[in-house]
Amino acid sequence: MGDLDFEVIARTGPYLWKGLQYTLQLTVVAALGGVFFGTLLALARLSKYRPLALAAAGYVNLMRATPLLLVIFWFYFLMPVLIQFISGADSPPKIGAERSAYFTFIMFEAAFFCEIMRAGIQSIAKGQVGAAYALGLTYSQSMRLIILPQAFRNMLPVLLTQTIILFQDVSLVSLLNVTDFVGASVKIAQRDSRVVEMYTFVAVVYFILCFSLSYLVKRLQARIAIIR
Repeated sequence: MGDLDFEVIARTGPYLWKGLQYTLQLTVVAALGGVFFGTLLALARLSKYRPLALAAAGYVNLMRATPLLLVIFWFYFLMPVLIQFISGADSPPKIGAERSAYFTFIMFEAAFFCEIMRAGIQSIAKGQVGAAYALGLTYSQSMRLIILPQAFRNMLPVLLTQTIILFQDVSLVSLLNVTDFVGASVKIAQRDSRVVEMYTFVAVVYFILCFSLSYLVKRLQARIAIIR
């Protein structure tokens, strides 16, 4: 233990901070995109139009049953080939690891946020929908003005919990040689031969952030329960 040199963290602070910024940015973008597309998928799953509901259910079940690591590799390696096949281009487009990571996490997390939002929508009393129709509101208006705002409020703690899980899962993009927080730490650890120091620092940062966010979610959940 006497050979440990934690000063490497201070020396490489700017590089680690840049990696952490990318991790946080990807988490926020993937969470917002996942909630948006997840809400659309939830509405599709609840649709009375059976082909649309079955297509949405198939997509959600496929994503939820597939390991995230495989999905990352699928989008990174197969998506350029698929785009080339559809467009008829001479060569696959260069999407890049970072853009592929954004697309992958948004579409993957949409499946999980879909189930959360579907539960939130179904938790609203059906009488409220009937009351909205009685007031002359259309289906889209009743969803936008009455149902979805309440569903978001009810499911907010669960949405934030899923975002914390997403923050942890983002570390997998380091396998694509993307310089996220974990990726930056791995490169420094290999370059300076300071594996223990860097991995310990990464673990501490993740614990502090995730524990703090989990505590805030717990407080928020208690506050929402009081409002109810």
